[in-house]
Amino acid sequence: MAKSNGSSSKSNGSAKAARVKPREHDTDRSFDAIVVGAGHNGLTNGAYLAKAGLRTLVLERRPFVGGAAITEELRPGFWFTTFSYALSLLRPEIVQELELVKHGFMPLLMSSTFAPMENGDYLLLGQDHGANQREIARHSRHDADAYDRFEYDVNKVLQAFKPLMDAPPPNLFSDDPEELIALAGLGARFKALPKDVLHNAVRLLTGSAADFLDDYFESDIVKGYLASSSIIGTKVGPRSQGSGLVLLYHLLGEHDGVMGAWSFHKGGNGGFSRVLQRAAQSFGAEVRLEAPVANVITRDGRAVGVALEDGSEYYASVVVSALDPRRTFTQLVDPRELPADLNDAIRRYRFQGTSAKVNFALDGLPVYPALRDRTDHYRGFTNIGPSIDYLEHAFDEAKYGWYSTRPYLDCAIQSTIDPDMAPPGKHVMSCFVQWVPYQLRESDWTAQRQGLGDTVQATLESFFPGFGNLVLQREVVTPLDIEQKAGLTEGNIFHGEFLAPQMFFFRPAPGWSDYRTPIGGYYQCGSGTHPGGCVSGAPGRLAARAILKDRARAGDRAGELVSSG
Repeated sequence: MAKSNGSSSKSNGSAKAARVKPREHDTDRSFDAIVVGAGHNGLTNGAYLAKAGLRTLVLERRPFVGGAAITEELRPGFWFTTFSYALSLLRPEIVQELELVKHGFMPLLMSSTFAPMENGDYLLLGQDHGANQREIARHSRHDADAYDRFEYDVNKVLQAFKPLMDAPPPNLFSDDPEELIALAGLGARFKALPKDVLHNAVRLLTGSAADFLDDYFESDIVKGYLASSSIIGTKVGPRSQGSGLVLLYHLLGEHDGVMGAWSFHKGGNGGFSRVLQRAAQSFGAEVRLEAPVANVITRDGRAVGVALEDGSEYYASVVVSALDPRRTFTQLVDPRELPADLNDAIRRYRFQGTSAKVNFALDGLPVYPALRDRTDHYRGFTNIGPSIDYLEHAFDEAKYGWYSTRPYLDCAIQSTIDPDMAPPGKHVMSCFVQWVPYQLRESDWTAQRQGLGDTVQATLESFFPGFGNLVLQREVVTPLDIEQKAGLTEGNIFHGEFLAPQMFFFRPAPGWSDYRTPIGGYYQCGSGTHPGGCVSGAPGRLAARAILKDRARAGDRAGELVSSG
């Protein structure tokens, strides 16, 4: 069954959108909207729907909210950000519109980036522009001059793309006049860009980060530090086509209006998820934990509710999946209810998780020999990726089914930013590890879990002599763990790879990038929709706007039918 072009194929806005009436003895199970999954996008979506006056139920299979944005006490007094561990791409509008500050929103600036080098030197950047210029000049006077030019050129591209984070992609396959107007507006936006900005944008969207950085810099450490943002969570190396897009996406983040800045939420990302939960509940949303959904209930081509694994059923005319595209389209609903082209697109949709976490409880701060008497370099990220060659070699083993034996590490000693994360004098260290394939060649993660932990610890020991003596406990989180515990298919932290064929118009599938699905009343709001992953909340917010727009249209249409009758 092929999906036809035109708005008529999208039935969510029909006049049939009135709430499905359950059996009389089930009236307490009737809602206007049900959201499946209480990750940050599910909570965001539920909060917006409840704020708009919909009686909203958010269902979560685990005993706590957050999805991959959680904080856990894995050792008494030591709080670990098990999976996701920082904020940057969170849309500022969400903070204001959902009144998050009132509910405890407290981002803490990660004020530095510390990049150790294999020869014992380092690059340490902070909030002082002049100090950063002098620090870069220690490695290359040319690069100190080039850094301002690089930031200026990239910021021009970012300003062109930033509005796309807060708007749904136009539907290329629709003849709806609104979609055609939006598409024309998008074309006009890019046609109006200066030639150099448009050229840089195309280079970043289609090319490699390494090629782009080579145009500006000569120093290995500067290029390695910048290129590290081009490989996060994706099966590409810095010299791979597609890494430029990943770099551009991560540079779109901000903290307190400063582009490219990152923050750590008080209490970790689990603390942020609880803020979203309180906000959603304040608007009237109900959040139920330990309520795993087995499937969406459909009737005559429309979603009418959900069935839980315990057999209980809840009814609503709107059902929203915050899960990834594979779970949204192959597990919650019967693929036979979907068009053949959508099934094909979801079958081809690539996950390829390549990320892991190793979290440490430490007896004290690590010592870097060149900065023995300082601790300020631990107030942000520690970036173990001293050159593009280092990153590319780390990628090589993953291409052939093995984890990097000299991995890229993005580390944060979070207790230096939020002392409540660990007992006095002790610390917690979060280490994001790249590249770590979901599927290993000739082995599995039961056999290799401790090997990965040993590899990460040995890498840290090589930069911080004596590191192993500080380790009180470590937690190894493999891609398989990410899949099994956080529910992310193949352990992909973005609900699907950041590749051009899976972004914007095509995320998660051609013709279905507008948060709707072919099943009436069934929507999607996970990170597998536009604009993508990281803790941004944008998919949840934009999906809520699409739902409310459809309900308004349905109400108008119902009014017209009454009038004409």
